[in-house]
Amino acid sequence: MSSSANAPPRRRSAFSQAFETWNKKVHYYLGLYFLFFLWLFLLSGLMLNHGSWHISQAAIRRVETKYERPIEVPAEAGELARARNVMRQLGLAGEIDWPAPPQPPGHLDFNVARPNDASLVRVDLVEKRASVDHFENHPLAVFRIFHTFSGARYNVAGTARDWTLTTIWVIAMDALAVGLIVMVVGSYYMWYRLKRNHTLGLVALGAGMLSCTMFLLEFVSR
Repeated sequence: MSSSANAPPRRRSAFSQAFETWNKKVHYYLGLYFLFFLWLFLLSGLMLNHGSWHISQAAIRRVETKYERPIEVPAEAGELARARNVMRQLGLAGEIDWPAPPQPPGHLDFNVARPNDASLVRVDLVEKRASVDHFENHPLAVFRIFHTFSGARYNVAGTARDWTLTTIWVIAMDALAVGLIVMVVGSYYMWYRLKRNHTLGLVALGAGMLSCTMFLLEFVSR
């Protein structure tokens, strides 16, 4: 038997041991914190990918209600502040979305959306009346909408979030993205440290990179 086989295992540095302990704890606690977020995105992703499923068909059902209400003309100067005033009068909450400008003279038109419902609000400032076209989403639609709900249109310049819950949701999703990156990088480290034979791991890693690259090239090619 060779002397190298009988050699004592190499002692790891204090930094290496501390890093591995920290890495394991990060995996435990990030995994526990993000568990239900991941389940939420798994369910919504399946519903988006398989529109013919019964659960997916149920998620697109919604109930429409139209009504008119008298309102007090908002005294605020800006359109956003005036829209919030009208929303308080009508008992609405959510992210404000503006239709294409300009506003009709004597009108204040805007939309309000959140995962469980949406409203098209058309305010006649002269008549002091608001017409509301309200859509109540199916409870299952919340899971599907969460997958894409961010409160700002990525393809419309100048849009911004104006609902506090939307901002909190986006921060949580950013934390989820960063946390998953940390967990994945930590997994690569643990795989490299714990496995003596890296052949199968390299095959799996290469296959994942190859398939992902194939999709990217196919989708971005003209």
